Amino acid sequence: MKYYGAIEAGGTKFVCGIGDENGHLISEKRISTISPLKTLPEVVNFFREEATGAGIKIERIGIGSFGPLDLDLNSPKFGYITSTPKPGWSETDIPGFLFEKLQIESIIDTDVNAAAYGEYLWGTGKNLRSLVYFTIGTGIGGGALINGRPIHGLIHPEMGHMILKHNLLTDPFPGICPFHGDCFEGLATGPSIDARWMTSPEKLPSDHPAWSLEAYYISQALHTIITIISPQKIILGGGVMQQSFLFPLIRDLVQKSINGYVRSEMIISRMDEYIVPPGLGSRAGLFGSLALAISPPD
Repeated sequence: MKYYGAIEAGGTKFVCGIGDENGHLISEKRISTISPLKTLPEVVNFFREEATGAGIKIERIGIGSFGPLDLDLNSPKFGYITSTPKPGWSETDIPGFLFEKLQIESIIDTDVNAAAYGEYLWGTGKNLRSLVYFTIGTGIGGGALINGRPIHGLIHPEMGHMILKHNLLTDPFPGICPFHGDCFEGLATGPSIDARWMTSPEKLPSDHPAWSLEAYYISQALHTIITIISPQKIILGGGVMQQSFLFPLIRDLVQKSINGYVRSEMIISRMDEYIVPPGLGSRAGLFGSLALAISPPD
């Protein structure tokens, strides 16, 4: 049996795990995201101590990280976190640090690409050629797979920063994105809901006007994704999407927005199968990182 490491590197916590070649986790630990000098040594200690204790060798580590990331294979800073708003983490080389300390190679991609890959192999995206995974929580990110491969370009998609229609008369909230103001992330994250309504999303009742506005912004983003990428499935995860009543609102608004133009049965009559929660639940990121290590995309 071969064993692999997984790291879901988030802005709040790093979730580290060790799993076997069949995708079964045997060990897991959560570590607070403080600074690279404090967090990364704890990550190293986890893998070192768990591997020693279990008497196993870790073949490779998969990392699904917050970003943006430099994913240009020809770049001298491949794998580095770049212009992140997370204080202290810009120019951090997680794969390099792990290799220096553990002598184990890593596969790194964005957290959302990793989650998309996990859903493709083991979740609700099995047997599909394409899918898009969004996380909507403290931030917004989107990962896309085409023929089982994550999309990369200049860097990687930054779907959370697409520009949406914003009617300042009906929604005068300026947005909270430090780079773009009222982009998707600026208007529809958990913190933006909190800032707009002065109440955390968890405390808002299901009939609060916040949710119809949230569904409207999410549906705009999905309309754009459908018309550009035409994925076979859209998966919505993250803390905000724990409000399950959002799904029918979003599906209805997307259908109305598409307005019969995309002539697919999934859009016309099977939206409840098309826009869905993650099959791997809140662990899509961790299992996706494990998937990167076990079976790196070509």
